[in-house]
Amino acid sequence: MNRCKWVNLNNPIYVKYHDEEWGVPSYDDKYLFEMLILESFQAGLS
Repeated sequence: MNRCKWVNLNNPIYVKYHDEEWGVPSYDDKYLFEMLILESFQAGLS
């Protein structure tokens, strides 16, 4: 599998996230709302 350059191959959490979550479409309304809220708060912190 070709992985993005940001994936730290020494960290299994990054590898799992890249392989199982990154770029995978989600249609779950609760999950999408959670991500929207988390991203909004994160933008407010910076």
